[in-house]
Amino acid sequence: MDYPKGYISVIGAGSWGTTLAALLADKGYDVTLWGYEKEVVSCINNIGKNDMYLPDIILPHNIYATTDYKEAVKDARYIVSVVPTQHIRPVFTALKPYIKADALVVSCSKGIENNTYCLPSKIIGEILSRPVAVLSGPSFSNEVALKLPTAVTLAFEDRKNALLLQELFNTDYFRVYTHSDVIGVEIGGAVKNVIAIASGICEGLGLGNNARAALLTRGLAEITRLGVAMGAQENTFSGLSGLGDLMLTCSAMMSRNFSVGYKLGRGEKLDAIIASTRSIAEGVATTLSVYELSSRLSIEMPITEQIYLTLYKNKPPFEAVRDLMNRSLKPEFDAY
Repeated sequence: MDYPKGYISVIGAGSWGTTLAALLADKGYDVTLWGYEKEVVSCINNIGKNDMYLPDIILPHNIYATTDYKEAVKDARYIVSVVPTQHIRPVFTALKPYIKADALVVSCSKGIENNTYCLPSKIIGEILSRPVAVLSGPSFSNEVALKLPTAVTLAFEDRKNALLLQELFNTDYFRVYTHSDVIGVEIGGAVKNVIAIASGICEGLGLGNNARAALLTRGLAEITRLGVAMGAQENTFSGLSGLGDLMLTCSAMMSRNFSVGYKLGRGEKLDAIIASTRSIAEGVATTLSVYELSSRLSIEMPITEQIYLTLYKNKPPFEAVRDLMNRSLKPEFDAY
């Protein structure tokens, strides 16, 4: 079947958006890629590369990049959102007049909006008045771009369209599982970035492997508590979008959030860390949302609280670790 130009639109030309555009283009689709930076769009169209966010990867010829909202989505049957969470609302408000009524939207962002505490799919869903699917899981963009084996989860309450989207994204190196728990998949993808900052701090402070293992385990408990309180299924957090993504993001400098934490642990200041990179570490803004949300819901999230105090109240990282270790003693599981 011949697909019209713009049949698939990817919104967001960072590393992950560009990677997904390349994956879909490799499958034979003509992909329109919307980007904010003119220099990124020009580079993609003129030399077939995204030197700013995905250097050294040659992109398929059937990707066309644009900064124009209308051109980006006017013909799209499928819209893939890879916009940083805190920018989704203005971007999709601008896109709304040009999006077709029957377009299926997939959110690939990982975060929680400040002030509203909305998950990415809810932000888009409210603006467009339609359900939104979610693609998430352990997936460093450069490894996917190099076609290394990766498995992710696609969550959508509409099973028929979930199966259709599963086929759309799946390749012989990018395996896609389906799930119905949109909230759980998004909570896992968002809050693991907070724990990744904590994991990076552990590494920067030289606290060892025991500390990281404890941190990931107790971090997963925090993610699960918040997710279940928000209506997620508990077993979601033992899957790819929960434990899988947590393990990946908390264990490598390739993770932007882990890298931020590592630099904090080594004594660098947050403002300087943020200023030194063009990439966005979603966990910084998400920490504020999760901390405030957990307080509102009376959910105990001590790791998140200490990361909040470190990021937003200038608490020294070693003091945060000390206070976590000196909390009152309690059983590991509430039923004990």
